[in-house]
Amino acid sequence: MNHELSAITFAKGHGTENDFVILPDEKAELTLDASLVAALCDRRAGIGGDGLLRVAQVGALLDAGVVDQVDPALSRTDWFMDYYNADGSIAEMCGNGTRVFAHWVYSRGLVGEAEFLVGTRAGAKKVTVSEADQYRATVSVEMGEAAVTGVSSCFVGESKFAGMGVDMGNPHLACVVPGLDAESLAALDLVKPRFDEEFFPQGVNVEILTELSDGTVDMRVYERGVGETRSCGTGTVAAARAALADAGQVDGTVRVRIPGGEVEVTIAGEESTLTGPSRIVAEGTAWF
Repeated sequence: MNHELSAITFAKGHGTENDFVILPDEKAELTLDASLVAALCDRRAGIGGDGLLRVAQVGALLDAGVVDQVDPALSRTDWFMDYYNADGSIAEMCGNGTRVFAHWVYSRGLVGEAEFLVGTRAGAKKVTVSEADQYRATVSVEMGEAAVTGVSSCFVGESKFAGMGVDMGNPHLACVVPGLDAESLAALDLVKPRFDEEFFPQGVNVEILTELSDGTVDMRVYERGVGETRSCGTGTVAAARAALADAGQVDGTVRVRIPGGEVEVTIAGEESTLTGPSRIVAEGTAWF
């Protein structure tokens, strides 16, 4: 017997074609289990997305037990990006998702200033929204430290790639491949990477990228819990960190070209900033 369907208000957005289902749920009244998230993100039977962003206030999520604790910089009335991968698993942080989230709350009048804090499971992230209307915006996100965790390697098919482990609140392995050009990167069969599970016990997002040239790299990414995506915000920061290190630099600004477009990453000491576009493409009601 079919269960009774419920109406769920949603929107759809993307940051450099890394796309998300947006659920406005100020009071955290929706019960989001993994199966519902996966159903909403399903590209055939659902709305479709690389992930899901619940828009809720910090206090409501704490009261509902969705999160146990938050960054002390946040107040109960601040907005929290309750983020899930497409398979329903919880993720700590998503840079592209944070841009889309910030665009949504700003353009819908939920915040009064263009500069504000967004709560995430990886801490409070300061965002600045510019050139915004209801459907398009440019957003900068202060991503925190791109912390190097060591070196490791992975296999993609039969090819072995060495890379730098980078913690962005979520785990990354950013692999700069000597001699790789944009055309060869595009032709790479990016199947699910095999990685060192002792080094990455929670799984890992894997970035394959070209060497830094004229301040630019090209990158593709395979995200844990999702598969290959058109872009990954935290992944572009991890890639910038690895590309700078490979070029003998510590700090700098890197233009990262991904299949879904391009973003700009600036790394300065223990701080990093991601700047790129956001698009809101649809709003509606889903029945699940």
